[in-house]
Parts: sequence; C-alpha cells; structure tokens
Amino acid sequence: MTDPVVLHGVEGSITVTPGALNRLVVRAAESVDGASVRRPKRSVEVAHEDGRASISLELTVSYGKVAAELARAVQERVADAVSTTCGLDVERVDVNVEEIA
Repeated sequence: MTDPVVLHGVEGSITVTPGALNRLVVRAAESVDGASVRRPKRSVEVAHEDGRASISLELTVSYGKVAAELARAVQERVADAVSTTCGLDVERVDVNVEEIA
C-alpha cells in the first residue's frame, strides 16, 4: 500500500493521503486520450522516500492507439502531476499495458 506524503514546513505539515495520491495518478494517466487505468484502486502503486518517488500502474489502451506512444505520454503526465502537486522528484513511472480495448 502507498504511504501518505507528508510535506513539512515552518507553518505546519501537509499530508497527501494514499487515496488522494492514487486519484492524482489515475486522473493524470486518464487525461491522455485513449488511456484508462485498470482497477484504479489495485493497479496503482506509489513508493516514495526522501523526496523521490517511483510509480507503477496498469493501463487499458483504446483500440487504434499506438500503445508505446500512449504509454510514454502517460509517463510524462503522471510524473509531471506528482512532481508539481506533491513536490516529489519522480524517478520512474512504470506503465504496464494490460489490455487493448
């Protein structure tokens, strides 16, 4: 299970819950035309430590889309969303294309 992201500052701390982090990854991935996350609650994993993150997810790619191009676009969107929203340095986003529908 994904741990919460806790951001500490002089004014206090901010916690991004595992559910919110999961939803962020899903929304970013599905913002790419033709991509949908399979079983969003079970197929997304975010590991993070010392400000760095690794993410893995399973996708369904719409028929007619080029799977490799779509997966690369998903990698970029997810990395950007997590980096921008949570301030984490995203080291990798592993995408498994599990289905073409």
